[in-house]
Amino acid sequence: MQLRRSDVVTGALTLLDTEGLDGLTMRKLGAHLGVQAGGIYWHFANKQALLAAMADRIIAPVATEPLPDAPWDAQLTELGQRLRHALLKHRDGARVVAGTYVIEPNTIRAGEQALRILITAGFPADRAAWVMAPVFYYVLGHTIEEQAQHAEGDWTERNSDEADPALQTAMTSMLSAAPSDRFTFGLNLFLDGLRHRLPHSPA
Repeated sequence: MQLRRSDVVTGALTLLDTEGLDGLTMRKLGAHLGVQAGGIYWHFANKQALLAAMADRIIAPVATEPLPDAPWDAQLTELGQRLRHALLKHRDGARVVAGTYVIEPNTIRAGEQALRILITAGFPADRAAWVMAPVFYYVLGHTIEEQAQHAEGDWTERNSDEADPALQTAMTSMLSAAPSDRFTFGLNLFLDGLRHRLPHSPA
């Protein structure tokens, strides 16, 4: 059977889940797919192009379902939560997406959803993308750290016994909390700031 582009992406994501991003090589992928590396390069000029296609596949679920009929901030929260869950479905998923500049259908669709939310809320069209970018970076950054923390194990036991009690409490509270709770808290901080920057409420 002829190897298709979608087969390469599926195989690469499977290998990502077992080997991690650092272990994903074109040679290993070729062996996994049972083809020579040249068969992969027929579909993707280089590894970066493959990673871009993987990133777009990872993001695909974000824009699949319509957003709920809700206020703009609730919709943006839902979009952020969807993105985090999509990134977490694959080992090092956040690193894959963060390391690429993707102009692919699923990525564009998800970005357009966020832009429509912000423009409808009242943010000027020429600044909507400026508003969207920091929120997107927050989701990526948090999820990269979350996946790294999961890989390295529990950090709560690594604090020094001689640490300042207040600092110890602060760090223990953060590191022992559920990642989903920390993520939602941080996302709400962003939304609080956006509400203050909103020029006006739509009529």
